[in-house]
Amino acid sequence: MSDHLSDGVSAGVSGGLVTPQETVERALALSEADGCVVIVDEGSTANLRFAGNTLTTNGVARSSRLTVISVVGAGVGVVSRSAVRDGQLADVVAAADRAAREARPSEDARPLVGTDGVDTAAANTAAGWDRPVEPTSIDVFGGFAPALGEAFAAADASGRRLYGFAEHIVTSTFVGSSTGLRLRHDQPTGRLELNAKSADLSRSAWTGVATRDFADVDVAALDATLSRRLDWAKRRIDLEPGRYETILPPTAVSDLMIYLYWSSGARDAADGRTVFSRPGGGTRVGERLSPHPISLYSDPAHPGIACAPFVVAHASGREQSVFDNGLPLGRTEWISDGTLANLVQTRHSAELTGLAATPQIDNLVMEGPAGGRSLEEMVASTERGLLLTCLWYIREVDPQSLLLTGLTRDGVYLVENGEVVGEVNNFRFNESPVDLLGRLTEVGASVPTLPREWGDWFNRAVMPPVRVPDFNMSTVSQAS
Repeated sequence: MSDHLSDGVSAGVSGGLVTPQETVERALALSEADGCVVIVDEGSTANLRFAGNTLTTNGVARSSRLTVISVVGAGVGVVSRSAVRDGQLADVVAAADRAAREARPSEDARPLVGTDGVDTAAANTAAGWDRPVEPTSIDVFGGFAPALGEAFAAADASGRRLYGFAEHIVTSTFVGSSTGLRLRHDQPTGRLELNAKSADLSRSAWTGVATRDFADVDVAALDATLSRRLDWAKRRIDLEPGRYETILPPTAVSDLMIYLYWSSGARDAADGRTVFSRPGGGTRVGERLSPHPISLYSDPAHPGIACAPFVVAHASGREQSVFDNGLPLGRTEWISDGTLANLVQTRHSAELTGLAATPQIDNLVMEGPAGGRSLEEMVASTERGLLLTCLWYIREVDPQSLLLTGLTRDGVYLVENGEVVGEVNNFRFNESPVDLLGRLTEVGASVPTLPREWGDWFNRAVMPPVRVPDFNMSTVSQAS
């Protein structure tokens, strides 16, 4: 629990109340550096946990983090602290200024993003800069909790046990700079993970959803899905390792595509380190990756998965730069019509590669040809193949090909003549998401989804189910 009070302001040493906006202004005024960026992140979390058809815990928490980025010449100093009191602010700013004076010149040093041509007063009003922070609370589950209770009762009646958790996070981010930037973004992030087990715990099924406010979560439908999968698992079929026609649901596709996205840094590609490096030098931008008209893109304004429309960089790295803080973000095509269109770029790496500056954005959408079928329709048209539930424990084997390994979990089902006929054993897989794009035989209709493996770090995704003719199940796994 942080030092923050319920109305979203912090308690200073003197007992006064300091808003995030005031913290930004005071920090900027205290800095003696050539330039300064201040980021304040105010977070709040509410959660429910349950096991064996019973609510076990619930709670709320608050957090606050201050990041001061000072620039002296081409040197930069970054100091980040949690729950900073008003009386500690001067020390944090002084530490950042001192670090900047002592730093070597930064290779990514660029002029801080300014406000040229922007009516800052109007922009601040539109962004709600002056509004108080509105934290989440346990009340966000007001409509969801009764539905969960009904699902518990239904599970009890049919001999199932439900386990899982629901979490809602709201983060308000304030970015101010010595160039006049005053930007704000309020980001709600919610997820529900639901696991059902048979009474003897021998069968298990999982599902999950991402949500902004839990108002759109249909618990009864999710529970019905789990019940159906547990019924499928009553028949057990053992299969050998091999390459199988496989239908990957949106959650599994999202985990693979997110890893592809995280691996798409332009700097590493230009240096010859990744699957997006062109043999002989340069990047593979402009190269066709799939015969299908697949699009993979990010868009801060995408309905249901909206995210910050400007860069927020707390530290510099190969794929982000503190000098880019406040840079506007818009829809960016990473793969367009099956062709690699862009890689993740800072302003610095864009100058090195000769490509456009395309910073990372906190959501991801994959779409195939118009008229894609639903997951259920794809299953119904399958002569013989596997239907996965999700992937987990995904790890990189070879960055040059982006070969990944991992395990299937909570249900791999055999489909014959359009019907699920039973559950098969779990597998370890070895696949490259880039290579998969070139081998897909069907791309279904895109829907919002929750990544099983990466949902803690990347929650906003819209993905299709896909059909792979020869997914590589390399070994049998004992994972349940």
